Amino acid sequence: MIGTKKKRHCGFLVLAVTLFGYSSSRAIAAESPAKGSERAIQTVPGMPPVIDPNDLYSETRPDKLSATVAKHLSRIYVPNRSSNDVWAIDPATSKVVNKFRVGVHPQHVVPSWDLKTLWVNNNAEGRNDGSVTPIDPTTGKPGKSIPVDDPYNMYFTPDGSAAIIVAEARKRLDFRDPQTMAMKYSIDTPNCAGINHADFSIDGRYGIFTCEYAGSLVKIDLIEKKVVGYLKLSKGGMPQDIRISPNGKIFYVADMKAAGVFIIEADRFTEIGHVKTGLGTHGLYPSRDGTQLYVANRGVARVYGPPKGKGSVSVIEFATRKVTTTWPIPGGGSPDMGNLSVDGKTLWLSGRYDNAVYTVDTTTGQVKIIPVKSEPHGLTVWPQPGRYSLGHTGNLR
Repeated sequence: MIGTKKKRHCGFLVLAVTLFGYSSSRAIAAESPAKGSERAIQTVPGMPPVIDPNDLYSETRPDKLSATVAKHLSRIYVPNRSSNDVWAIDPATSKVVNKFRVGVHPQHVVPSWDLKTLWVNNNAEGRNDGSVTPIDPTTGKPGKSIPVDDPYNMYFTPDGSAAIIVAEARKRLDFRDPQTMAMKYSIDTPNCAGINHADFSIDGRYGIFTCEYAGSLVKIDLIEKKVVGYLKLSKGGMPQDIRISPNGKIFYVADMKAAGVFIIEADRFTEIGHVKTGLGTHGLYPSRDGTQLYVANRGVARVYGPPKGKGSVSVIEFATRKVTTTWPIPGGGSPDMGNLSVDGKTLWLSGRYDNAVYTVDTTTGQVKIIPVKSEPHGLTVWPQPGRYSLGHTGNLR
């Protein structure tokens, strides 16, 4: 079925074409504003100011490492979900230099808001003994685990006042003290089955979380501490990672079943487009210069899959919202979660179904493979440039 409908957006009359449930929009919220255009962003109290309103990632350039991370070891921390341990790789040699046990089912390694601690999320899937394990990035060694209910993922409020534990199985967000993990308050998200990944508005007033098993998104008002609403994505879908555009006007949402990235208008919370990338679209990582978005396509459209799938990495240009290139994993693979090196020249990704870590050259697309343990998941690259962390595997600003 093909239809047309007219929309009003930012002073332009926009023609949107809908094809089999997907839409592509023209002249919507351009990523590159005209020269001289400026807008002041009033952030929530306690949130660091937005230095460049047209580029949220301006403070994550290679030359902007915080003094806080000056003495931190350069490491790639890989949580192996099925073997309940974390492996540390020295990126200079690509060698595994440390291994240590953590809690049950480590899912992600998450940099704290203040950049002083790395937290391993051990959600103990199907059990009741979840925990978080702190890592001291100056030594690379773990501390004592803290009991925390169902910590599948972890984010931080933009003002740094709370850690947000994404309790996936509970359909709930738990806001905890960012150091002690003592409970502060919770927000229930009853219609968000599989609540999972998140990103936050340019001013820090709200966050949008993906609902993996509901094929939808949920918008959370962080000031009023409540659910604003839900957005069902076209074609149902299985939404995963989500990242805001450099100008803060849209969110990109990776969707495994839709084989690409949905485009969501930020403030209006509406779906306005879809960009096809590859099978099992999963992780999203902005380039260090803020012009591109690296998209990890896991190679299978379900939670668990076989090794040697049709995994790949696609590159979307923010200015045009188009894929400029796609790099396949040689011999097949399952690129999942990770992040960029400080200089932005290497994208590090876990190979979820292949017990591997991939390094992807962001200039040539050349891939190297490092064997690790069982079911590596949300690895983090540390240190990273930026002033503060919003969580996950290193959503820095």
